[in-house]
Amino acid sequence: MSKRCLIVGASGEIGSSVTQTLVEKGYLVGLQYHSNWRIIENLKNQTPESQWLGALQADLTTTVGIKAFLQLVSKEWEAIVFCGGHLWKGLFQDMTDVEMDELYHVHLKAPWMISRHVLPFMIHNKAGNIVIVSSVFGEEGASMEVAYSSVKGAQISFVKALSKEVAPSGVRVNAVTPGVIATKMNDMLSPEEWNTLEDEIPLGRAGQPYEIADAISYLLSDQSSYVTGHVLRVNGGW
Repeated sequence: MSKRCLIVGASGEIGSSVTQTLVEKGYLVGLQYHSNWRIIENLKNQTPESQWLGALQADLTTTVGIKAFLQLVSKEWEAIVFCGGHLWKGLFQDMTDVEMDELYHVHLKAPWMISRHVLPFMIHNKAGNIVIVSSVFGEEGASMEVAYSSVKGAQISFVKALSKEVAPSGVRVNAVTPGVIATKMNDMLSPEEWNTLEDEIPLGRAGQPYEIADAISYLLSDQSSYVTGHVLRVNGGW
């Protein structure tokens, strides 16, 4: 039987690449997105009808939005991948309460509540996979991205703790921490800044979204059947 995977944040470049990779692997996919329907429509057109489980628009920046999403989405998934890419850059003291709350909801409360929503089914079946796309900044911290680094670090702690709790039930929980990835999130960098950044990376280049998707595919597969609570760094040695 083909496995069903819910991809949260599917309209971002990493989320889109994860969707395409998992479809190639034979997964049935259901997608959550915030606003970019055009990307979702393209993904739908590229996905065989037999593997398309639908897409739901949801604003996960508030508790109300998360609860509204959970009222619509199935609880029966063999796998779930969190790819939410909400970012805030700037001086920490300039952040508003609303901006802090949005980061907290997208990167922490949404994974908490959605995981709680699907775990009973996984635990009942004695099998399941949860993967969170965190960040190198969740491990190292970053100036001008203090709150973002905070919630990404908390995601890693969530993965490590939840993996211990559900491992006896056959459910695996892991994280991927991308380094510098060539996505629109980094479009604010000038060519000079980009070149300087790539010079700092031992492999000499930024990563590509498909390389994150490949790492996630591995963590979802039987090839990683003895891997849980793991943080897989995909950062070119940075």
